[in-house]
Amino acid sequence: MSIVHHVSLGSNEMEKALAFYDAALGALGYRRVMDFAPHAVGYGIDHPEFWIQVPYDRGRASVGNGVHIAFGAASKDQVAAFYEAALRAGGTDDGPPGPRPDYGPAYYGAFVRDLDGNKIEACIVG
Repeated sequence: MSIVHHVSLGSNEMEKALAFYDAALGALGYRRVMDFAPHAVGYGIDHPEFWIQVPYDRGRASVGNGVHIAFGAASKDQVAAFYEAALRAGGTDDGPPGPRPDYGPAYYGAFVRDLDGNKIEACIVG
């Protein structure tokens, strides 16, 4: 069992968001494992751990200040592939791949903003 079962982010443009996450998470080896498009899609390896969805109340999705989600990578090359795929898919740079000594001596990550402005990261420790 892990501390977090799954995380969900809302989107205002599901079709574009799904294309973005297919590319960015695909670079890390994750895929759609549950698909209820256009309302919700769950990504993971064998079960959904990360969801993109229309907000439950059907209101506008908004970005949480101070919130970000980090996806695990298997290598520094995967971190770079995530970053490049996310930018090609329309994401915005929020910190290129590199060491993050403030997070620990072996921490390596990259940050982007998705199409709705959510801060996401790929990282490897060690």
